[in-house]
Amino acid sequence: MTTTSQDVRAPLIRPMREDDLPAVALIRRDGFLDLDQRVLPRSAPDPLAPSEEASLGWQERTGFTLRHDPGGCWVAEVAGELVGFATSSVRELTWMLHTYVVLPVVQGHGVGKALLDAALAHGQGCLRGMLSASLDPRAVRRYRLAGFSLHPQMTFEGPLDRALLPVVDKVREGSAADVDLMNSIDRQRRGSAHGVDHEWLLGHARLVVSDTGTGAGYAYVSPQGGAQLLAATNRRTAARLLWECLAATPPGGSVSQQHLTAANEWAIDVGMAARLSLRPDGYLALRGMKPPMPYVHHGVFG
Repeated sequence: MTTTSQDVRAPLIRPMREDDLPAVALIRRDGFLDLDQRVLPRSAPDPLAPSEEASLGWQERTGFTLRHDPGGCWVAEVAGELVGFATSSVRELTWMLHTYVVLPVVQGHGVGKALLDAALAHGQGCLRGMLSASLDPRAVRRYRLAGFSLHPQMTFEGPLDRALLPVVDKVREGSAADVDLMNSIDRQRRGSAHGVDHEWLLGHARLVVSDTGTGAGYAYVSPQGGAQLLAATNRRTAARLLWECLAATPPGGSVSQQHLTAANEWAIDVGMAARLSLRPDGYLALRGMKPPMPYVHHGVFG
């Protein structure tokens, strides 16, 4: 794109529209590919852009957020071209940032600050804020300036030795009939229910539930194994559910369990028992709350 310094200093920040989704998907692709190229260690494989299928899936999920939280979704225009966006939601009294990307060509000129300020305004009056942050130093600095505490998060990954999997009982398949139970657990763990987000998750992931006299919990299982989101009333129930999610790893496959925090050592213990490799992976940024536990947060829905 061709812009002047004056263009960049005066970006147009406007509400996102449905017809913006293909363009913001390209911004996400280019922005995250640039980030990976800058922050991934040299020993890591070369970063790849998301597949077309993954990009269309992301557009579908972002369209869901746009329909339910139009006030939390914003784009930035410079010289008539989209150069960044932010999507966010409010569930009860918790504000959650979903995706936040500004193209490298306009970074450092206030475009990102203006976008984040617009998204934060959607959460005005919320008691809590939550987001999963990458290792982008500029974004992390912006979150800290906005009052978020930064809690390092980790990822377990590696081939799964199925001989190490324990026998898991007291876990059943879940359904829409479990939404009230899940919302109740959400409120206990993070202070607010996921509400309508369960509608999306139920349509796109397998749900497993444990509900006994000693504890209750649920997890959405990734097709590659591991938990996309997990919440429980105690650590024993949480560990049982995480083992069930790891067991969903295809035979001979590798698993990547993201979004683990130091507050959730029960999950670290499960990964260690499975002999997976632990590495740092960004931050869980929180405002007005402590790291939820026992809990494995969703990278988008919190």
